[in-house]
Amino acid sequence: MAAKAVGLPCPDYKSVHEGFKFAYTEMAKKYPCFGFAAKMPNIVWWKTCVKDSFVRAGYDYDEETFEKIFRRIYASFGSSAPYTVFPDSQPFLRWAREKGLKVGIISNAEYRYQDVILPALGLNQGSEWDFGVFSGLEGVEKPDPRIYKIALERAGNIAPEETLHIGDSMRKDYVPAKSVGMKALLLDRFKTPDAVEWRKSGAIVLPDLVAVQELLSSGKLTC
Repeated sequence: MAAKAVGLPCPDYKSVHEGFKFAYTEMAKKYPCFGFAAKMPNIVWWKTCVKDSFVRAGYDYDEETFEKIFRRIYASFGSSAPYTVFPDSQPFLRWAREKGLKVGIISNAEYRYQDVILPALGLNQGSEWDFGVFSGLEGVEKPDPRIYKIALERAGNIAPEETLHIGDSMRKDYVPAKSVGMKALLLDRFKTPDAVEWRKSGAIVLPDLVAVQELLSSGKLTC
């Protein structure tokens, strides 16, 4: 869409998508946490990643053309436009806070997620969540258990056994959360085949946050 907007033919989606997966993985290895340790500006990290994505897909634009394309992409993904909030998210978060629970977000995301994107989606600090731990701001990312320890500190040094982590990845969410002593469960919104193994390993697996709310309300949660 960004390429078309500057008068170019629409690039092949599959090629760019595959190029992006490789480019993102490489950048994440070279400059983890969106360039935190290297003190790389967020926009430079993404510009390098997006440029490599197009080149890998066979689109090596001149610098002036690429700059026009990139600016549109960077602006778009720094807004609410490409994202959709699950309908059960806001009600669950508000319910949890109304019950007196402290709600935190742990995410492998850069600073715009906290400062721009979540508020633009109607998920605001103070009404839907209390604190956030974002890899681009902390310099550590999931599945590193340290990001979960930071969350416990940010929550007011709450004991890990008094917390519940809700995620959708066994490797990045469930295992590291449990490793620091948290209770944990997994969401399986899309009926992934992996959920069979999750359940076999002893994890609680639920279809959505409505089910999580019902479980918490019943007082039967044992992780």
